[in-house]
Amino acid sequence: MYVSSIAADYLKKDINNLKIVTCHLGNGASVAAVHNGKSVDTSMGFTPLEGLAMGTRCGDIDPAIIEYIIAKTGWTVYEVLDYLNKKSGVLGISGVGSDFRDLTKAMYEGNQRAELAIDVFSYRVKKYIGAYAAVMGGVDAIVFTAGIGEHTPEVRERVVKGLEFLGVEFDNKLNYNTERGKLTELSTSNSKVKVLLIPTNEELVIARETQALISNN
Repeated sequence: MYVSSIAADYLKKDINNLKIVTCHLGNGASVAAVHNGKSVDTSMGFTPLEGLAMGTRCGDIDPAIIEYIIAKTGWTVYEVLDYLNKKSGVLGISGVGSDFRDLTKAMYEGNQRAELAIDVFSYRVKKYIGAYAAVMGGVDAIVFTAGIGEHTPEVRERVVKGLEFLGVEFDNKLNYNTERGKLTELSTSNSKVKVLLIPTNEELVIARETQALISNN
């Protein structure tokens, strides 16, 4: 909720009248639908294994895959779950690693698996943005945050490409020339849907929640 409240302040609009999709993209990653100030859906499920393909987690898969892997390998269910949590995602696709700095470097050097990993990651984020726009009946702002969201323009470019039908007009030149640690609007002045890069501050959120808990006791 931190970045959505910052987005509302930046847009000078009441968060209770906004439809925001937040993309918290790091080694662990999630997309959330924030409708009128409340998070109404998130890509993570019972565990973080559901949702986006992450650094080492597979993300959304057919549950029957677990039985298939067991039959093929003779692994226990615990070994399969360990594999899906720790050796899948962009690490498994790329064969390079889970750090997007390494992935983008490998991609520019011609590594097709690294590029595929970045494409898969970005595609999954885009799917959730589209789904949450449908859930909320539209979207006013898309927010990128966390390590990958803040520092990997290649991902942001791939995510927003094709979202013009929602009203997104993206300034890709600015996307590749952002100032580190600074809130930046990446959409054009004519864009109906605002695209924002907002540095996260999880420590501040924890401090605020702690203060609120202490105050209520």
